[in-house]
Amino acid sequence: MGFDKISLKGRALRLLAGREHSRAELEKKLAPHEEEPGELQRALDELQAKGFISDRRVVESVIHRRGARLGASRVKQELQAKGISLDCMADALESLRGTELQRAREVWRKKFGEPAADPAGRARQMRFLASRGFGAEAIRRVVAGNEDD
Repeated sequence: MGFDKISLKGRALRLLAGREHSRAELEKKLAPHEEEPGELQRALDELQAKGFISDRRVVESVIHRRGARLGASRVKQELQAKGISLDCMADALESLRGTELQRAREVWRKKFGEPAADPAGRARQMRFLASRGFGAEAIRRVVAGNEDD
């Protein structure tokens, strides 16, 4: 019995050693290994109380790894998929929205480098940026080539 509890915590710590995980992610990944009802919750409660599990760190990690290449809406979608609350991610998303145009311009520059020659090319560039989660206004300005904005 005691060994199983250590095993669940050990598995959780092994996952956390690779990258930050939200509590919801750990619950999903470790649920198949739970042998006794409540065992997983107790293990995660203990790890969270000791500071091993932190939704704030998950938000910071995703912003750091993905923020430069993705728009705010796509980052929000990824954080929600990880089970992060809107309250926990609100400030980070607000700062991302503040740099959305610059980040969209950089992603566009790396992928395309020059304005499209025809409407079909502009549409392709717009779809690409939209798939990365950038907002419509930023996409319009980047594809139109308004460098002075």
